[in-house]
Amino acid sequence: VQLQASGGGLVQAGASLRLSCAASGRTFSSYAVGWFRQAPGKEREFVGGINWSGVSTYYVDSVKGRFTISRDSAKNTVYLQMNSLKPEDTAVYYCAATGGPNWRRSREYDYWGQGTQVTVSS
Repeated sequence: VQLQASGGGLVQAGASLRLSCAASGRTFSSYAVGWFRQAPGKEREFVGGINWSGVSTYYVDSVKGRFTISRDSAKNTVYLQMNSLKPEDTAVYYCAATGGPNWRRSREYDYWGQGTQVTVSS
C-alpha cells in the first residue's frame, strides 16, 4: 500500500482544513488508516484512526470533537476533517495504514505516506 497525504496549509486559529490520504493498491479497503502528526521538537503523536470498513473511529482527547476521520472506499481515500484549529495543532501530518486488528494502537501501523504541513496562526 502506498499512501500520499495532501491538503495542508496555513490557516488562522478557528479555521478548518481537510486533509486527504490517497492510497494505491486494490486491497486498501481492507486496511485501517491512522493519522499522526509531529510538531517541531516533539515526538510523533497519534491523532486518530478509522477501521477498514469506516464504521469505527478513534481519536485522542486533544482532537476529539474537533477532528473527524472518514473514508471513501470508491476513491481509495481517507480524510481528516479538522475544525476549530488551534496553534497547537501546527505540525506535519502523516497518514499510515495497517492490516492488523489493533488499529487504535499507534505502533500497529506499517505503511506510511509523506507528510503535509499544517500551520495554524494565532
